[in-house]
Amino acid sequence: MRKEIISKIIGRLKQEDRFPDWWKSEEIAIPFFDNEKLRITFMDFEPEHDKTFIDEADLALANFLKLNLNDRNLISELAYKNCIDFLDAVGFDETDEALRLIQNKNEIWKFIQPTEVYVTRRPYKEQDIYVQIACECDWEQEHGLQLVFRQGKKLTRISDQDGHLTEADAYNKPDEEDELLSKF
Repeated sequence: MRKEIISKIIGRLKQEDRFPDWWKSEEIAIPFFDNEKLRITFMDFEPEHDKTFIDEADLALANFLKLNLNDRNLISELAYKNCIDFLDAVGFDETDEALRLIQNKNEIWKFIQPTEVYVTRRPYKEQDIYVQIACECDWEQEHGLQLVFRQGKKLTRISDQDGHLTEADAYNKPDEEDELLSKF
């Protein structure tokens, strides 16, 4: 029997059949992406073992849903840097020319397509709640792009989708050596 949980911010989430610790919402308008509608998934959540998750996730979502296009433009430089770093690493390909010709860094968002929002608890160290946006992007078709916001407030990681919420976790280094996370 499928279960449901209720978020005060996004409403009803239904338990996934294949992953019983995943809970999916209906599509929700995301102001950060010009109100594009995306599904939100609570990941790695077992209600009987984490009594504070929903309240913490709701707080993180409330923070994240306050972010808008202006907030997105504030991180355009980081998204553009991710793109150029990848293109420089793989070498010249004429199909990437439009990316290399970007004049205004905010144009990078034309090449990024958000697919889903995940809310999860960091399994290591401070075990805070993170909002992770999975995206496809024109420069990294295989691994895409992820934007990760600690407590839904501030970007703490932008990278390919590698399964890690922080650079510290990805590269097994102290949080204070993680450039974006250490600024939180």
